[in-house]
Amino acid sequence: MNQPYSFNIDQMNGIVEDTYANIINECENLKKNTNCPNEQVVALLSVIASNYAVTTEKNEN
Repeated sequence: MNQPYSFNIDQMNGIVEDTYANIINECENLKKNTNCPNEQVVALLSVIASNYAVTTEKNEN
């Protein structure tokens, strides 16, 4: 079982905030340079998020 995790206040005001801003900026750059719709950005972010999603695998005997 995974332990709950929360960023501390310094992380929230530092690296987390910076990472969020960078992701938003890069998504806006993607839209500007490709003229893609928001739905395409959401699909890309979903694929990226799936790399970090916790999965449970069942062993079938």
